[in-house]
Amino acid sequence: MTVTYTSRVATTRFGGFSRLLLLWRGSIYKLLYRELLLFLTAYLVLSLAYRFLLSEAQKRLFEKLVLYCDKSANLIPVSFVLGFYVALVLERWWGQFRAVPAPDGLMLAVAGSVHGADARGRLLRRTLLRYGSLAALLVLRAVSSAARKRFPTADHLVQAGFLTRGERRRLEGLRSPHNQFWVPCVWFTALAAQARREGRVRDDSALKLLMEELNRFRGHCSLLFHYDWISVPLVYTQVAEQLINPFGEDDDDFETNTLIDRNFQVSMLAVDELYGEVPALERDRYWDAASPRVPYTAAAAPLRHPPFRGSACDITLAKEEMQFLPLEDIGETPESQLGNGDSPRGDKATLRDTPGGDSAPHEHWLLHPSADDMV
Repeated sequence: MTVTYTSRVATTRFGGFSRLLLLWRGSIYKLLYRELLLFLTAYLVLSLAYRFLLSEAQKRLFEKLVLYCDKSANLIPVSFVLGFYVALVLERWWGQFRAVPAPDGLMLAVAGSVHGADARGRLLRRTLLRYGSLAALLVLRAVSSAARKRFPTADHLVQAGFLTRGERRRLEGLRSPHNQFWVPCVWFTALAAQARREGRVRDDSALKLLMEELNRFRGHCSLLFHYDWISVPLVYTQVAEQLINPFGEDDDDFETNTLIDRNFQVSMLAVDELYGEVPALERDRYWDAASPRVPYTAAAAPLRHPPFRGSACDITLAKEEMQFLPLEDIGETPESQLGNGDSPRGDKATLRDTPGGDSAPHEHWLLHPSADDMV
């Protein structure tokens, strides 16, 4: 579960940062306390052995070894390498979060482009979104242990309502050893094209919007899967060389031949064996549910947590503090007391010349200027 501490630092206060350092969940203390205890134990053993077990000659030899190690450590730019590594890991961590496929854009496109208030229109829209959810879930099951524990088999996907039995047989019948998250995307395109032929999607522009949103969604699925596949190289001392040319034959280089095999096979299946194919449409398991809830297995139940609503949602106010005040009691701000044509100091407008010079005055103003528009 993500440890959120945003509300603790929303307002600067005395001792706030100190209290933040004392948090246990998600802290470096909880992460490294075992290693720290092991290090302190080893240090104590070496210290006691040096003081009580070694002879004078052995002590001198041990001291020479310590001085040699200290001198050799100065030859390695540990600070630079560690800083670069931390920056790389943080960028990768945030990139993985941004790569998690979210259905918002896809669901808005489906809701606005696939028309029909009857059962057929509803079935089309729900099935399209179920295909998108299934594609994301197939990726998340492959990269997340929590998702794998919740949906360990295809039977669980059927029981949870993400997959029908006919669709499951179709997936299992494909002759491909690769992750099959792309298959629901192919079904989505075929079903969207069928909806266009039926007039549910009223024009080609709407169909184009659906395909663009699907490709963006599929791109996130693919990127997240590849984040899980390609790790930071283990031999970090050679990382610079591998980043310059990662297409060689080293252990951590990209598996180019596997990529070629996968991309060729998947593309041929998508345009040939799966061309124009749409599984039989069935009402999903939550057809009559006003608030559908996906089940948990016994292994995943302890991982269930309340949804995050925002760091400011836990703020409580006294009843008298929640009453609106009359504007007369609040008074006016200094800016509101300025005359017409005046503006507070430092508040500058940004202008841009419009070709022709005959446009309306308001067309010269830019609400969000870029660096090229600044004058």
